[in-house]
Amino acid sequence: MSAFTPEEIQAILWKAADKLRGSVDSAQYKELMLGLIFLKFVSDAFDEHRNKLAKELAEDGVSDDRIGVFLEDRDEYTGAHVFWVPETARWSWIAANAKSQGVGKLLDEAMDAVMRENASLAGVLPKVFNRDDISQQRVAELFDLITDTRFGSTEDMPAQVVLGEVYEYFLNVFARAEGKKGGEFYTPQSVVRLAVETLEPYNGRVYDPACGSGGMLVQASKFIEAHGGRGHKADIAVYGQEVNERTWRLAKMNLAIHGIDGNLAVRWGDTLADDKHPDLKADFVMANPPFNMRDWARDESDVRWQYGVPPRSNANFAWLQHAVSKLADRGTAAIVLANSSHSSPRVEAEIRQAMVEADLVACMVALPPQLFRMTQIPACLWFLTKDKSPPGCETPGRPARHNPFHRRQRNGRDG
Repeated sequence: MSAFTPEEIQAILWKAADKLRGSVDSAQYKELMLGLIFLKFVSDAFDEHRNKLAKELAEDGVSDDRIGVFLEDRDEYTGAHVFWVPETARWSWIAANAKSQGVGKLLDEAMDAVMRENASLAGVLPKVFNRDDISQQRVAELFDLITDTRFGSTEDMPAQVVLGEVYEYFLNVFARAEGKKGGEFYTPQSVVRLAVETLEPYNGRVYDPACGSGGMLVQASKFIEAHGGRGHKADIAVYGQEVNERTWRLAKMNLAIHGIDGNLAVRWGDTLADDKHPDLKADFVMANPPFNMRDWARDESDVRWQYGVPPRSNANFAWLQHAVSKLADRGTAAIVLANSSHSSPRVEAEIRQAMVEADLVACMVALPPQLFRMTQIPACLWFLTKDKSPPGCETPGRPARHNPFHRRQRNGRDG
């Protein structure tokens, strides 16, 4: 059976989501749906590689007995960047045993097995399918619908790209369904693209201190693929942190689906209170932190407050100064904040002035209202940089390290 296009998969899974509507809340069915999508993907990718391997070995004249040994050698899969899926976690095995053993129980056990066998997924996948408050009939119906969907490669797209598009589509769907709460894990794609395309992260370390479901980090990887090809994905290293456990899990799955070996720390945590990457110096910082956050973990002695201690009533300038503290000597940043951040009075005005006088602010971009589900107020993008001088010599054969904010000299004067 040939693989489905992203549009075909989206249509099938939208029908699947409709089966859950009303029986569980949107946050819960987000875990159910995205967890099942992920398990189906890793199982299909495993089967696809297994079939390819079997065909190659047969063509090389390898005996059936030896082929069987190779097909169960995990190194044959992990060496090709395919997740190892133990037999009882493979979709076909679950489908064959679901009626006799219970689909919810088998799905939870499968999630456990995949996490146990793949260190990068430890503690990430949801085990929510066999709970008392989840209808097992609904789970079985959902499982059957997804069984009819094949997440393999198409002529135009590798399986990873197909699933990546489907996963992002459903993140958007669930953000809409959750309304204001959806804004906690999802940044509109138009804003993400604007930030990434402006910073142009060709190579280096990319960091998001409020990463949500990982959209900024995924877009940075897509930028590399678009401008340098898939072979250049390793030109960037991605780091992030997220305060919400469920959202942290979504982000880990999102990066894994896109083939990104990112460092989101070993667990979730509040960046302003407990920085999980204390020694990181990034070439690019991108973030959409909570707007106008009150009662945040404020410590007046924190070394990050080089330009003034932010007020307890608003963390906007805590996020900006945290971003600055993470920048390498020639680093650049794009931070989404409420529009009021460029005109707020008193303490924030003093911090803003100090940052401008330190020549950290490259520019600001006003965004229209009603872009964000968490608020209808207009927002803006702060672009920061530690060095506005032109780029220096670059490594031959690699894209030039571009600084979009360097000063251009005209007739001996700043342009």
